[in-house]
Amino acid sequence: MQQKTEAQLADAAGEMGRLLAGIRPEQWSAPTPCSGWDVQALVEHVVQGSARFAVALGGDPQATTTEPTAAGFERNAAVLLAAAGQPGVLDRIVDVPFGRVPGAVALHLQLTELLVHGWDVAVATGERPRFSDKLAAQELEFTLRTLPAVPPDRNPFAPSQPVADNAPALNRLVATLGRSVDAVTG
Repeated sequence: MQQKTEAQLADAAGEMGRLLAGIRPEQWSAPTPCSGWDVQALVEHVVQGSARFAVALGGDPQATTTEPTAAGFERNAAVLLAAAGQPGVLDRIVDVPFGRVPGAVALHLQLTELLVHGWDVAVATGERPRFSDKLAAQELEFTLRTLPAVPPDRNPFAPSQPVADNAPALNRLVATLGRSVDAVTG
């Protein structure tokens, strides 16, 4: 199970790195589907989030960065992947912004974060995200199971938006977490 999770994390981080590396200078101020955030603010959030999760899972805080660039994200992703590879990490209780959770839950949260914010970056920059459909379906299932347990005062997501039942899993995931898929896919 841990090797599968590590591989999924590596794939998702690799795709996020590709999307971030493709941001052109004029796109940094472009709005994203993540309400109120432009590309620059979203990248800052993603870089800081990857550092937070890496440290929560036991990664070296001195090895992370807050540099809001593709290189900064890739550095944090490497620390995150190393932390995710530690024996017993899935069972360890860790502190994340939502509270204390098992490492397995923290990794699901980070995977979901990469998928959703990767979609946000892709939409804002005119790219097409290339995340695994199987991974998106897995994280949609995780989100549908766990979202109802998030206290309303700690829920950072906009209300779920309508989306076709037969839409790709990634679109259903982002709509569940408040993105208007129809507004960007027409």
